[in-house]
Amino acid sequence: MNRMLIIILFALIPCAGFAQEVREFYNSARSLAMGNTSIAVVNDETALLHNPAGLGKLRDYYGTILDPEFDGATSLMSMYQKTPFSPFNLESVKGALDAKRESYYHARVQLFPSFVTRNFGIGIFGRYQLDAAMNAAGTTMSTAYYDDLALVLGYNFRFFEGRVKLGVAGRFVSRIEVNQDLDPTQNLALTTYGAEGAAVAADVGLILTGPWSWLPTISAVARDVGGTKFTAGKGLRLQTTNIPAPITQDIDVAVALFPIHASRARSSFTIEYQKMTAASQDANKTKYMHAGYELNLSDIFFIRGGMNGAYWTAGLELASEHTQIMLTTYGEEVGTSETPTENRRMVMKFSLRF
Repeated sequence: MNRMLIIILFALIPCAGFAQEVREFYNSARSLAMGNTSIAVVNDETALLHNPAGLGKLRDYYGTILDPEFDGATSLMSMYQKTPFSPFNLESVKGALDAKRESYYHARVQLFPSFVTRNFGIGIFGRYQLDAAMNAAGTTMSTAYYDDLALVLGYNFRFFEGRVKLGVAGRFVSRIEVNQDLDPTQNLALTTYGAEGAAVAADVGLILTGPWSWLPTISAVARDVGGTKFTAGKGLRLQTTNIPAPITQDIDVAVALFPIHASRARSSFTIEYQKMTAASQDANKTKYMHAGYELNLSDIFFIRGGMNGAYWTAGLELASEHTQIMLTTYGEEVGTSETPTENRRMVMKFSLRF
């Protein structure tokens, strides 16, 4: 059975060309370690953002007081040593990019304090993310900057003794965005280039679990139902007339298995296909394909691995009743279909719970 699953996995991940990076509203250290998969296996507070139907898997209630998560390209430190910078300041970062032209810059930091119990959760999500690169001539700085602050509320409905879970999560999002090619000879102030706005968004998730020993699971999430437009609350955090780009509705689907090896050892195996609408319009499907594996030992030690498109991922977690420490590495496609380019990244997360 395990051999057949591996054969299916590699059959689904072709060695095709690539396109530019696909960005999601939310990623977590666990999901990235498992090949950027989540919707069929999520079972903690991150269900509010990954798949609200996952709230139906919670066994008890708990709150996350502090959970800083840091994500950066492995080249980040060498860039900083050559030209120190403030990681999310465009004007500051452009000096480091100018010193290492055509090098891809990636940095992300986020927090998600929350309270969840079975079928219900609420949280506050905040993140800074900056992806950028300067061309060889030093005349253009491609930039994707996001400053998000969101209040998230989710609820799940359980049917047929929990075999069917239907979850809904709503969020109010305030966003500051820069997503364009900039002229690095100019002052890159957010007040000049930033777009700002707020929106109400919703995700709807479904998890179907079979009543067999390995708990075969099918999951789907409709993201940004009806589309998300940042036309509300302009000027909340940045005085500008520019509005962030709208987000179109899309759908992720996944399958998963959960074999139990012993009383204190069990696994999760999942394959996920993301952004079906965007994928249908893209000649290159590989970047939307993901696969992940997790070995859980006594709910204390976790070993993870997977494939994020064509690039391997891996991670470790050490957990206790009140803490989590996670380390993850993953590769992201940042090139084009003609010139595929991997950007290798590291993620560190620490969580304090009650």
